[in-house]
This record gives sequence, structure tokens and C-alpha cells, in this order.
Amino acid sequence: MTTQHPADPTVTAADAGRRTDGWWRDAVIYQVYPRSFADANGDGMGDLEGVRGRLPYLRELGVDAVWLSPYYASPQADAGYDVSDYRVIDPMFGDLADAERLIADAHGLGLRVIADLVPNHCSDQHAWFRQALREGPGSPLRSRFHFLPGKGADGELPPNDWESIFGGPAWTRTANPDGTPGEWYLHLFAPEQPDFNWDSRAVADEFRSVLRLWLDLGIDGFRIDVAHGLVKAAGLPDIGLHDQLRLLGNDVLPFFDQDGVHEIYRDWRLVLDEYGTDPATRRIAVAEAWTPTVARTANYLRPDELHQAFNFQYLGTAWDAGKLRAVVDLTLDAMRPVGAPATWVLSNHDVVRHLTRLGAGLDREQDLRRARAATLLMLALPGSAYVYQGEELGLPEVLDLPDSLRQDPAFTRAKGTGAEGQEGMRDGCRVPIPWSGTEAPYGFGPLPGGPSWLPQPAEWAKLSVEAQTGDRDSTLELYRAAIAARRAHPALGAGDSVEWLEELPTGVLGFRRTAAGQEFVCTANTAEQPVLIPAPGRLLLASTPVTVVEDELLLPADTTVWWAV
Repeated sequence: MTTQHPADPTVTAADAGRRTDGWWRDAVIYQVYPRSFADANGDGMGDLEGVRGRLPYLRELGVDAVWLSPYYASPQADAGYDVSDYRVIDPMFGDLADAERLIADAHGLGLRVIADLVPNHCSDQHAWFRQALREGPGSPLRSRFHFLPGKGADGELPPNDWESIFGGPAWTRTANPDGTPGEWYLHLFAPEQPDFNWDSRAVADEFRSVLRLWLDLGIDGFRIDVAHGLVKAAGLPDIGLHDQLRLLGNDVLPFFDQDGVHEIYRDWRLVLDEYGTDPATRRIAVAEAWTPTVARTANYLRPDELHQAFNFQYLGTAWDAGKLRAVVDLTLDAMRPVGAPATWVLSNHDVVRHLTRLGAGLDREQDLRRARAATLLMLALPGSAYVYQGEELGLPEVLDLPDSLRQDPAFTRAKGTGAEGQEGMRDGCRVPIPWSGTEAPYGFGPLPGGPSWLPQPAEWAKLSVEAQTGDRDSTLELYRAAIAARRAHPALGAGDSVEWLEELPTGVLGFRRTAAGQEFVCTANTAEQPVLIPAPGRLLLASTPVTVVEDELLLPADTTVWWAV
């Protein structure tokens, strides 16, 4: 009889060897949302010094790289995704010296740093846009955005029927310098976020310059926000849809996933390759590309374009064995022809945390069981995995934030009209994470009882890093063990295929992988009841305590088990 939960790997992820064919291909990348990660100066808002001080925690967790959400100068109309200056750190996060120290310390710990880049739109406080407004129609600066006269006798109607992802029309009318009604400008998101016109050479030149600035400072890569949105169809045609648009859907839209975006990324790839092509040190780019199919996503990853793209189809898949198998097959089949690694992700700063999303209304303990099982399944798949801050603590979505404290522009835009885009509920996954202590802000800031830009639930005291460290049954220790085991076992993470196990009970997903002469098996029970399965090998790790008796395992519901064969 063998009982195990979880295993004690013989090496740590941070100290194990690295791949030689591309560090990113099986990397575990941790997303830091800076305003909610750690607050060094006590003002209630996370900052770069706070991130720098917590880098040893990330090394101990075992991740390979840190992706930072935007820290650029911004009025914060959309939490930094409205950039007013791509070359300046926003004072709320620190300054350029802080960024340089963070990058240097991360590299000293063996961690790479990936910066968020926002090329689809900027802030309405960007110098270009402000000058374009001041100078009025005919200004050369207006060609860097989408300014158009309106329809109707007096231009009182928007130029077309496009809607904002955040709700309401995608156009806002300006006033001329003399105060009369003027042209309209395009913003696929908030009015404070005017879209760039990528037909303008000045825009392309500016972003090549921005890329080189941050690469010169040591950034290891970029996550490209709205990578699918830069190019709009010629003539900006109407679409005729009346339902609220979503980032991910099956519709072919004239402002998303246009073929012209690929020329931009081929150009960017040349810039990245200027900084070296050694797979161990290559600078990379990751696309946030919400496309109708995984096959369309693969277009961004051709050998002369980008290196990774987020797999939103997997993120949106229910906890169901058949559906999960189908999306895994679709993903691997799409990535293989372009030679790109698959990516797997369960949570990020724009979606409901997967503990709550996959829980489907179950109680807290059941929700946690399912989230842990989903995590082990994700980390077993071939390719790269992304972890969103706090998921390693088993944090749930905060669903009861007062309306008065919410800052998501999708929540306030057109509120009460039924036109809220993105459901307007992104604040719930952005609540600052708990580090230590029994009183808010739980070590997020330097002082007990200090401020926090969003309130943390009282029960989070039990979920802090301090409370979970050393607790063998905690979610944090499960993540640490899983990431370490993933690095230690050659058949975990690497490669581009799985061998499905066919003779398993309904609701159980299982696959085998082989590398360097070693075999690995993953079995996940997505059903609502335990099932008896043969033990395929030595128990390596389990998302909940399990017991093997006479080479058989009663696999509990919502449980994933890793096996060394």
C-alpha cells in the first residue's frame, strides 16, 4: 500500500538543467500584476520595488520567467493599458532605476523578465494624440490614429457600426479647436484608449524604437497586448452585428486577426533577432491573440514571427474529459506544423480565477480540489505553462467588491444599459495577494492595517504565503512540488505530443509521454464520483491524497495523479 500527496522531488526547478532548443518551449512563466503583487512604500498600490523584494519567492516557487503587466506612464484609465509614454515608468510603480534593479536582480536569481507591450492603442494623454486634437483636422498627427468624419447631415453619427469591447460605440466625437463638433476617433476599448493606425510608418518606427529601448535594458521578451487587433480592414466596413462583442468568438471581424498583422510581427522578429539567436538566451515575444480557432493562432507563430501565443481556447474549456482532450489535440496539431510550443493557461488578470470559474458553484473545498486537479493536468501537458499570481495560493475570485471600489472601465461603461463589455468584473481577480500575518493587508504593504487599493477578504489570512509554506497539504506546496517535478522528469513539459490512454472509465482523462528513456503518465478524473483504475507506475504526485492498493487506485473525483513508469 502506498499513500502519497505530494511527492518530494529530488531536484528543484530553479536548479535543474535548462533546455538547449529554446528556454521558452517548456518554461513556467509567472504573471505579476504589479499593482496587486507587493507594495514596498505603503501607499496601498503595488510597485516595482515590491516585486523586486519578492523575487526570491518566485525563484523558490521554481518558475523560469516573470511577466509584468504594464508599468509605463499612464493615467490608469484601464489599469496601465492606456499608455501615455512607453519610455517612462509610471511614478506609482517607481522609476527607470527601479526597473533596472528589478531586471538585474531577476537575472541574478536565474529568472527572465517579460514586459507587457501595448501596441494596439495608447492613452488619450499620449503626446501624439493630444497634439492631434489641438491641431484639428488635417494635422499630420491624425494619420497615426483613426480619425474620420461622421455620417449624417452634420457628421453626427459614428463612421461605422463598430462597438467597443468595453461596451458602447467604438467611436468618440472630438471638438475642433474652435469648439465646433469635429471628427470621430476609433477606440476598440475605452474612449481614453485611441487605436493606433498601423498604416502609418511613424507608428511602426516608434515601436521598433520602444522595443530596442527595453531590450537594451535587459528585458528578455514581450507579451503583446491585443496582438490580433493592430490592423483594421481597408475602408473600416460595417459589420452588422448587434450583440455585445467579446474578445473571443467565432465571428470574422474587420478589426481583429487581419492578415496584415503578420507583416508587423515579421518586422519585430528581425529586431528581436538582433539581440542574438542562441536558444538559451533568445529574446522572445508572446502574442495575446484572441482568434476564432487555434489554427488561426498558429499563424502568429510561424518561424519568422513570434515565439508563443496564449491558448485561450484551452482556458475557456470546461472541466470535462472529452472537451479537454479535444482542445489538447487541436492545440498540439495546430502548433506542430509551425514548430511552435503549445501554451497552457488557466487564469490571468482578465478572467475569473479558475478556482471559482471551474468550481461551478461547488463549496470552497470542492472548488479547490477541482482547481488543484486542473493545475496538475495543465502542468503535465507538453509546452509552456503560465501561472497567474495568487493561483498558487488557491485564491478564489472576490465576487462581493462594492461597486464604489471597482475600477474596471468595462464595469462602469454603459453600466445599467446591458452593454457592459467583458462582463465588467475583472477587479475580482486583481485583489492584492496575501503574504503574511492575520490582519489586512496581509503583508502586501509594509505596515499591519495599511492601505490596499482593493480590499482583501478576511479569510485570506489562512491562504497567505506564510500560512501555507511548509504545510505539506497546502496548494502552495503542491505548486512548488509540481513545478520541481516537472523540471526533474524529462517527459514532463517537453515535446509536442501525447499518447492517449483509451481504456479508462468515463470522465477520466489519461495520457502517456516518453522522453530520454523515461515514461510519464497523467490521469485526471473529471467525473463527480471516484473510479477504480490500474496503477500505471510509481506514484509521483497527486492533487489530493490517494492510496494505491495492490496496484490499483481508487481515483477520487476532481483529482489528477502523476506517475513515473
